[in-house]
Amino acid sequence: MRILSDETSEKVGKEVELAGWVDARRDHGKLIFIDLRDRAGIVQVVFNAKQGDVYKTAENLRPEWVIKIKGKVGERPAGMINEDLKTGKVEVSADELEILAEADTPPFDVRSDGYEINEELRMKYRYLDLRRKRLKENLKARHRIVSFTRKFFSNKDFIEIETPYISKSTPEGARDYLVPSRQQPGNFYALPQSPQQYKQLLMIAGMERYFQIARCFRDEDTRGDRQAEFVQIDIEVSFTSEEEILDLIEEFLLDLFRELYPNKRLTLNDGKITRMTYEKAMKEYKSDKPDIRKDKKDENELAPVIITDFPMFEKKQDGSWSAVHHPFTMPKVKDVKELKEQFKKDPEKIKAHQYDVALNGWEIFGGSIRNHNPELLSAVFEALGHKKTDIEAKFGHILEAFKYGVPPHGGIASGLDRLVAILQNEPNIREVFAFPKTGDGRDLMMDAPSEVDKDQLDELGISLKKKK
Repeated sequence: MRILSDETSEKVGKEVELAGWVDARRDHGKLIFIDLRDRAGIVQVVFNAKQGDVYKTAENLRPEWVIKIKGKVGERPAGMINEDLKTGKVEVSADELEILAEADTPPFDVRSDGYEINEELRMKYRYLDLRRKRLKENLKARHRIVSFTRKFFSNKDFIEIETPYISKSTPEGARDYLVPSRQQPGNFYALPQSPQQYKQLLMIAGMERYFQIARCFRDEDTRGDRQAEFVQIDIEVSFTSEEEILDLIEEFLLDLFRELYPNKRLTLNDGKITRMTYEKAMKEYKSDKPDIRKDKKDENELAPVIITDFPMFEKKQDGSWSAVHHPFTMPKVKDVKELKEQFKKDPEKIKAHQYDVALNGWEIFGGSIRNHNPELLSAVFEALGHKKTDIEAKFGHILEAFKYGVPPHGGIASGLDRLVAILQNEPNIREVFAFPKTGDGRDLMMDAPSEVDKDQLDELGISLKKKK
C-alpha cells in the first residue's frame, strides 16, 4: 500500500511503496538520486547500477514524470543528511520502478517560489504552478482557516445555510453578472454580489444565527487586487447589538490567530483589539483601514483594528448619493422624519451602525446593524434617488417580508481570500486562489470568457450587438 513521503522517517528498515512526481534528478557515477515529490513533501530515492533493469529505466527519468517505486527505507550516511528536509535523514533504495506518466518539459520551474515568473504565464499553466510548495501551503492554510471557521461558529450555535447562486438583479453597488433564462425569454437571473437579502430573509424566517462560506460575484472594472468571484465568511444574528457582534468577531479573530498562527505577534490594546471611530481613523491615518503596526516591515506582526461610526451616505462623482456600506444599514436616526430632515440639511453627517475590521492596512471584515423598519428602509432608498415604483420592483419582496414580524438583526462578512493572503504574507489575493483570474476577469487557463455557439444564443433569444 502506498505511503506518503513524510511517513518514510518512521519506516527505517522496512519495505515501502511511494508514488509521485520527479522533482529533481542527480547522477553520481553508478548511482542515480531522485527527489520524489508528493502532496506531503519530498523524499530521496536511490537507484543503484547493480539493479540492472530498474537502473536502466531510471536513466530515462525526467523532471515531472509520474512514477511509482517500491524499496527499503534506510538512514542516510552522516555526511549526506539534509537538515532542511523533513525526510532529510532517510532515503529509499528502489527495488522496483514503474513509470506512470511521462511529461513534457514544463514552461517554468515549479521548484522555486514562483515570484520571479511572469504571472500571466503562471496563470495559464496554473495546474503546474500549483505544484510548487508555496502555493500548496497557501491552499492548506486556506483549508485550515475554513475548517476553523466552521468549527468556531458551529460551537456558537450558528447554522451553516447555503443561499442561491442565481437570483434577482438588484442595485447593490457593483455590476451584476447576468444569467439569461431559457425558460423565461428576455428575463435574467443575477449571480449574487453577496447573500445580503437572503441572510436577512433567514432572520425573518427565525433562523437567528446563520453563517456561510459564501461565494460572491461582482462584474467590476479592473481594480487591482480584486477578483470577479471571491469568498466571504458571512454571518448574521437576530436580537443582537453592534457591541455583541464586534465582541464575537474579536473572539473569532484572536482565537484564529493564536491557534493557527502562534508565531505571529499580536499588537493589541490591553489584550483587546484596538477600536477607533471612522473620524479618528481618517484624521490620524488618512484611511478607514489604518495600518497600526509598530513596525510595518515586520511580516509577523498582526495589528487588527475595529472601525466604528461610519457615515451613512457618500457623494458620488456625478453628484448623486450612495450608501457607504449598503442601503440595508441602519442609520443612526430616530425615525423617517429625522432621516429626511438631516438628509436635506447635510447627508454626510448622518452616521450609520456600520463597523469594519482592518488588519495591517487591509479591510478584512465589514458589517452593520440592519435597517429592519420598512418605512425607514424605503426612505433610505428614496434618499438615494430610487423612485417608489423602482423600489417596489427591485426590493418589494424584502419589504413585503418585513411586514410579517422581522426581528432586529445585524451581521458582518469577511473577505476570506484577503484574510488568507495577509496571514500567509502574500502580496496579493491571487496567490491564495486555486484558479485565479486576471484583473480584467480573464481565465487564461480555460480561455474564458469565450464565444458560444449561435444555436445557444438563439435558444436563449439573444442576439449580439458588436461594439464599434
